Amino acid sequence: MPTVVLVHSPYLGPASLRPLADALAAGGIDSCLVDLRVTVSAAPVHQRLIGAFADAMDEVELTPPAVLVGHSGAGPLLPAFAAELDELVAALVYVDAGLPTPGRSFRELEPDRFAVLRASAREGQLPRWSDWFSPNPLVELVSDEALRAEMADEEPEVAVEFLKEQRPSAEWEGPSGYLLLTEAYAGDAAAARELGWPVRELASNHLAPATDPVPVAAALTELLAALA
Repeated sequence: MPTVVLVHSPYLGPASLRPLADALAAGGIDSCLVDLRVTVSAAPVHQRLIGAFADAMDEVELTPPAVLVGHSGAGPLLPAFAAELDELVAALVYVDAGLPTPGRSFRELEPDRFAVLRASAREGQLPRWSDWFSPNPLVELVSDEALRAEMADEEPEVAVEFLKEQRPSAEWEGPSGYLLLTEAYAGDAAAARELGWPVRELASNHLAPATDPVPVAAALTELLAALA
């Protein structure tokens, strides 16, 4: 099995994927968990994220092949991250994540949602991700109090400019796969199928890599085998 590089959403922190890393390790799969939190508070956010990812990978002795696994908002960044690692990357996997839209912005793709989020911004910063929703998804979905507190503490304040910036133009021509957890990302999973990617579905919740990591690790392991 390849080494799995786990990339959390820019709106969350590494605690959102740490239980999944532990579950993968229990199944004999090596993983590396990237921490990108310090890069999202000021523009240009995408370039800061890419630079932070490259710096983090410089500190890791990554043995090829590697598979980049991005959760949620990390999805559109995966090709740009893969470009930083060149031939080390064998495949990309999207876990309940948006697909890449090179050169297009969140504002362009979701203008109505952007307007709501911009209106809720304060001093150029978006509200923390869990405050976008009612009920609060951390309270609703994360029953473990210690884990919930850690995830809440890690939620960064993301610059509203992130939603205005064009997404990276990097493209990925290698294998990709998709793991669907919720209906909210059914359209992305359908697009992945149309592209001929292997897709696995697991009826769960968006934070399942943290709240229910064992079945997520099992489904991800199936995808890794399909992409090998």
